[in-house]
Amino acid sequence: MKKLLAALVSSLFAISVFAADAAPAAPATPATVKADTSVVRASATKKLIVNKEIPGYWKVTLSNPPINLIDDSMFDDLYDLVGEIEADPELKVVTFESANPDFFIAHYSSAKPRSRFGIPPWIETAKRLAASRVLSIAVIRGRVRGGGSEFAMALDLRFASRERAVFGQPEVGTGLIPGGGALQRLPLLVGRARALEIVLGAQDYDADTAERYGWINRAIPEAQLDAQVAEFVKRVLSFDKRVLAVSKAAINTAGLPVEAELQQTQDTFFQTFGWDGFKQRIPKLMQRGIGKAGEFELNLGKHIGELE
Repeated sequence: MKKLLAALVSSLFAISVFAADAAPAAPATPATVKADTSVVRASATKKLIVNKEIPGYWKVTLSNPPINLIDDSMFDDLYDLVGEIEADPELKVVTFESANPDFFIAHYSSAKPRSRFGIPPWIETAKRLAASRVLSIAVIRGRVRGGGSEFAMALDLRFASRERAVFGQPEVGTGLIPGGGALQRLPLLVGRARALEIVLGAQDYDADTAERYGWINRAIPEAQLDAQVAEFVKRVLSFDKRVLAVSKAAINTAGLPVEAELQQTQDTFFQTFGWDGFKQRIPKLMQRGIGKAGEFELNLGKHIGELE
């Protein structure tokens, strides 16, 4: 039974196509290298590329082919990146975008704990990023579901492509619960009723609906997204860092979830891999193609409700 459960847990979010590229248990210490006029943060996993060309501004590109799953090694890299963000006295803004236009972050993936911490310290990472003096922004194209949606919600702002962005919390449809903050952050952003609709319905939502609900700040036409984000970043960079930091800290007192509740929910999330609901649905999800590049992942919100 234990072997069967381990296989089931392995199968849902870490399909064998990723096994060959899986990160080692203890990623090497990141190094900084020059690439053209940019400064790129290189790591053993190479899933975060950080452009530091503009003073006071880091542009982070998330890259984990083929569908940009967020796994334990990426969580470790994000933890390390937050430490670097906190240590830079001149940094004002960090943006996060994807190298894959179809997937900002597909969802969470973990065959087995590969974080050097055992379970990745996501709750701590999100808390420190929110408390930092730096403004964090998600620039969203493509699908952002599950742990990817929870990552985006943990950032300060979210701007999305009206034509390309798709949002979802599909966990309930897989027999799991959202474990990375959705159960706490969604009600703060969209209200109780809409949070229940999003989580219990496990459907996909377009960018216009996400904007109307308050899930994101703005849905922007694809052709204008980069320019509008760049203009906003330019404005923020022109302002005094101390004033920015104090203003953000004051708003944080009213707008952040309770850390203990986040931790409790994450602990329960890992327990749900052993629940009957997950074990009954995982064979169907595997057969249909969850975790693999293809039509099932592109339209996961639709297909996850068709497993009966």
